[in-house]
Order: sequence, then C-alpha cells, then structure tokens
Amino acid sequence: MSISAIESVLQQMRATAVQAGFAPTSAAPRTAVESGGFAAELRRSLDNISGAQNRAYGQAEAFELGKPGVALNDVMVDLQKANVAFQTGLQVRNRLVAAYQEVMAMQA
Repeated sequence: MSISAIESVLQQMRATAVQAGFAPTSAAPRTAVESGGFAAELRRSLDNISGAQNRAYGQAEAFELGKPGVALNDVMVDLQKANVAFQTGLQVRNRLVAAYQEVMAMQA
C-alpha cells in the first residue's frame, strides 16, 4: 500500500468526520509538521470514533431511561453512525497491518 493510498483514506475519514459534525469545517488544512504527522492523525481519528460511540451509547441510555427529548430514530441513526465509523476504522487498521506485513516481507 502506498503513502498516497493511506493519505487518501485519511482524507476520506476527515470528510466523513466533517459531514458527521465531529470536526470543524472552517479549519485550514494543516501540514504534517503542524498536525503531528500520521500518528497524530490516526490518534485523532480513533478519538473521533470513540467519541461517536460514547455519544451514541449515552443517547441510547438516555432513551432507555425515558428522558424527554430523546427520540428513538435519533438514537438509531447515531448508533449506525458510530457503527460505520468503527467499521471504517477497522478497515483502515486492516490495511495498515497488511501494508506493514508487506513491507516486512520485502527482502533487503
């Protein structure tokens, strides 16, 4: 897997985060040095996934407790968004592991 493919996946994750409301839309693009590089970007993506799951589970709990203003359809949509974010993160992890294994298999 090439660096451009990994950057493409990260760019798709950023776009998804912006659409889901997890990232600021007015932020200017940052260079790798300013943002902390790949590891920092991966950490931010994992934090966004965790945050989406925490919000969805919190909203589901609020619905179960009968708190006013929490609709079932909103709970279900948020749970599905969290699931999609998790599945995306899982696929990125799988591709990173495959790329690592490919690099390690190369002969020096």
